Amino acid sequence: MFPMENSSFSFMFSVFPFIFMIVFVLIIGLIVYAIVSGASRYHKNNQSPVLTVEATVVSKRTDVSHHHNHTTTGTMDHMSSSWYYVTFQVESGDRMELSVRGEDFGMLAEGDVGRLTFQGTRYLGFQRRF
Repeated sequence: MFPMENSSFSFMFSVFPFIFMIVFVLIIGLIVYAIVSGASRYHKNNQSPVLTVEATVVSKRTDVSHHHNHTTTGTMDHMSSSWYYVTFQVESGDRMELSVRGEDFGMLAEGDVGRLTFQGTRYLGFQRRF
């Protein structure tokens, strides 16, 4: 009865599986990339020497993300995750930002001078000089 409607309807259903497959492959590709990238960083850190250098705490920052989940009882759970980062400056003037645990983050203050121990991009500790 309406040939244009049938052809557009048919076109939509012939293109949809193709678009769905592209999106599916992209999502799987992103997941694989994240896993390979994380494993590569982990391996590289393990192969790096453990170094201890004189350093100064230059800055600190926190990255907070909020999550909202609906529960089975119909209420809403509000959750957040925090990641802590500290930027150190070594004697050569180079700066490096390392991810640290919350406990370590709380113990460090901008301007602290001491001995930073790290392995690749992995923070291992900081001994403040008094």
